[in-house]
Amino acid sequence: MEYAENILGTIGNTPMIKMNTLVKGVDALVLAKYETFNPGNSVKDRMALQMIEDAEADGRLKPGGTIIEGTSGNTGMGLALAAIIKGYKMVCVISDKQSKEKMDILRAVGSEVVVCPTNVEPDDPRSYYSTSKRLSEETPNSWYVNQYDNPSNARAHYQSTGPEIWKQTDGKVTHFIVGVGTGGTISGVGKYLKEQNPNVKVWGIDTYGSVFKKYHETGIFDENEIYPYVTEGIGEDILPENVDFSVIDGFTKVTDKDAAIYTRRLAKEEGMFLGNSAGAAIKGLLQLKEHFTKDDVVVILFHDHGSRYVGKMFNDDWMRDRGFLDEEVTVAADLIKDHSDKPLVTVRTEELVQHAIERMREYKISQIPVEDHEGFVGSLDETALLQAYIKNGDIATVPIKDVMQAAFPIVKADATIDKVSNLITKENQAVLVELSNGKHHIITKHDIISAI
Repeated sequence: MEYAENILGTIGNTPMIKMNTLVKGVDALVLAKYETFNPGNSVKDRMALQMIEDAEADGRLKPGGTIIEGTSGNTGMGLALAAIIKGYKMVCVISDKQSKEKMDILRAVGSEVVVCPTNVEPDDPRSYYSTSKRLSEETPNSWYVNQYDNPSNARAHYQSTGPEIWKQTDGKVTHFIVGVGTGGTISGVGKYLKEQNPNVKVWGIDTYGSVFKKYHETGIFDENEIYPYVTEGIGEDILPENVDFSVIDGFTKVTDKDAAIYTRRLAKEEGMFLGNSAGAAIKGLLQLKEHFTKDDVVVILFHDHGSRYVGKMFNDDWMRDRGFLDEEVTVAADLIKDHSDKPLVTVRTEELVQHAIERMREYKISQIPVEDHEGFVGSLDETALLQAYIKNGDIATVPIKDVMQAAFPIVKADATIDKVSNLITKENQAVLVELSNGKHHIITKHDIISAI
């Protein structure tokens, strides 16, 4: 009979899969190291188990202890599975940019989840780095994993992932490409492959808002490179000790939009339902295609499973809200189709200015059409209201008809985007579009910018 003693026995030995559709323009054999076949559905299972076993061996983790780690979700999952089998408590500290699915999954496997704000400095007490350290200091019999600086992270990939790739390619691998976060995967695999063949090229996939690429190229840690980004699992605003820049030949950066789009394309065109970092990785590979020849064997590693992103990259509304859906926008109706079902907010000429202000505040809008019994006769915007207030501090009790501006222009639903754009000027902040049902909707500068 063939069986594993427990779920941890199924970690590793993941398959290698040939890429087809998305790499048609690449002159090389492209193989995907498909890490979602690990029991926790990610590559992080490997290093999670290694870090725990090494900590047990040297006494840092004691029986009945509590494991505490800051994680983007996948490492937490791997640690949680091992904690279940080995009898430890698990506390995962996660940033609020991570998907709800990741948080729910961690709770489902018995972890306590502590959520921290994303957009704070690493040394801010609220960051998930600082919170993890604080909890480990406050919790008796606890062990702070610190995957970023824990050498067992890279060691796991040096001992397992690297040798598997070498064996599965019969030693013919010429390039290794992977997204870089903690640095364990690229450093461990890169070191092993280069020991077998120094000519193997190792490329890291970075994201805009992360420091890796510039630091690798210049040795400068540029804080101006750090800003919020959407892509999960790769990029950092710190330099983890696990990132061994000496084994990395170069980095390429991928935008949030491209990462999201290619995550969806992997599912629809290759049948590979994968996470956000996989989209970044395959787009990065395509950006590097001039480095490959027809005789090369390029291995790309895909970290995790798409089930953790169904509320994000695989959700049309989420993608649309961020301008990530490449939908054709050619006429006025296209600009407001996402909210055309909402009623047009207006005010009447005889209402007081305070009523317009209240409505603008309630609906979070900056301009509002004015109408009477015959139709649209004027408009108000926040700039005009401010100027009117400077002249008259009692403006709130003045009838709207006394301070309103000219009515917004009205266009048909099939008016071109250029026509709509030309109608929005310094003096005119919006355009009304007449829909097929006879109702009207408002188009603002925000709608046009979002379409761009």
